[in-house]
Amino acid sequence: MFFSFNVTACAQNVHSDSYSPQVIRKVPLGQKVVALTFDDGPSAEFTPKILHILNQYHAKATFFVIGSRVERYPSLVRQLFYNDDEVANHSYSHTIMTRKRETTTETELDSTQNAVETVLGYRQPRVFRPPFGRVDRTLLRTARKKDYAVVLWSIDSHDWADPGVERIVNQVTSRVHNGDIILFHDQGGNRKQTVESVKRIIPILQERGYEFVTVSELLNYSNLKRD
Repeated sequence: MFFSFNVTACAQNVHSDSYSPQVIRKVPLGQKVVALTFDDGPSAEFTPKILHILNQYHAKATFFVIGSRVERYPSLVRQLFYNDDEVANHSYSHTIMTRKRETTTETELDSTQNAVETVLGYRQPRVFRPPFGRVDRTLLRTARKKDYAVVLWSIDSHDWADPGVERIVNQVTSRVHNGDIILFHDQGGNRKQTVESVKRIIPILQERGYEFVTVSELLNYSNLKRD
């Protein structure tokens, strides 16, 4: 399903980074709604396992994909979309995008967005997460000009460090609040701990009454369902 939102309006209604009101970290809400996000994929090994868990628990997530990997694994991207998960922009080459020329940033954004939309055959929401969460004024200015919502996270699961399943589970479940955006990875290394952690985290949070939505849906909550 396609969700549209006004980037400026969203920035006014969300918890933004101190660096710029354009950087979204969470959406303060009265409702028990959170967004799971997965970076760096798709992965032929780990993305299908995560997708299976999401389907098992009727949960949605947003996958911030790398454009070059979209071209390599188009069937996985279609599978995500057809299962009502969101496919969002994480650059084409996963290079650090600070201290870059505006034209370079535009190419990274456009190449990934075009790759996703070519595979899916649909216009997608312009949701962008810069690699490593690194931003500067040029990147933010370019993203704003091209009408992207720049989305980071409010909870880092630390799965990238392979700290052990127990630590990942505790890192998320002990900190979660309404409107959080939670960072995981489905590629970029051995993500077995991520898979096992997600398998445990989702039912724990569901028992607490949380619903899992995409980032675009969460941003729409900020406009449509504010207290």
